[in-house]
Amino acid sequence: MADTNKPVVVLVRPQLGENIGKAARAMLNFGLTEMRLVEPRDGWPNPSAGPAAAGADTVLEQARVFATTAEAVADCAHVYATTVRKRGVTKPVLTPEEAAREMTENVGRSAFLFGPERSGLETEDVALARAILTVPINPEFGSLNLAQAVILCAYEWSKNQKLVQPTQEELLPPAPQEELEGLIEHLERMLEPKGYYLPESRSDATRRTLRGVLTKPGWNHLEVRTLRGVLSSLERPPRSR
Repeated sequence: MADTNKPVVVLVRPQLGENIGKAARAMLNFGLTEMRLVEPRDGWPNPSAGPAAAGADTVLEQARVFATTAEAVADCAHVYATTVRKRGVTKPVLTPEEAAREMTENVGRSAFLFGPERSGLETEDVALARAILTVPINPEFGSLNLAQAVILCAYEWSKNQKLVQPTQEELLPPAPQEELEGLIEHLERMLEPKGYYLPESRSDATRRTLRGVLTKPGWNHLEVRTLRGVLSSLERPPRSR
């Protein structure tokens, strides 16, 4: 069953199966799963879409085909037409970030509307939308491919959701103060006989500066242990060759 809290991605007259697959991949990366196709040029299903989706098969399997854009967005109360060109229609113009924020607050289904790769949405398609969605872009080269456009919109929508950043689960917590103290004492013990803290009048300030350097990054316990290993290695007499 479709999640009505998530926006629908509508591809109007998409031309290449590969691009449909890449769009599906972009969608699923950011938690969007409902794709609707309007008159895909090469028909549907398209054998070229699967390999390009790189595992986003669930999006392709559930994709629905419609004869017209109006039918594809009939159940959507908030439609955002993506375009970088003026279409002779007067509508609010929003960035993907602004549109995504509205979608989170809106009551009723929302949809992102994307046009064919070569020409974009027609004026009749844009007329169905409540707002135009566009991005600040180089005026001398405003050419995004379909998957790029989809991923921009999907990413902005995801920022208002509770998706987990993959690397966050891999980060270790900062080392406890006791381990940092051990590292600092270890380094001070090595530096003392080398005259690092001379002149004596600057000794306290030098120690504070060194402590600030070592405590600022927020080392985790593995990093502290690695540094301690480095210091221990430096303490040992050179090996005979």
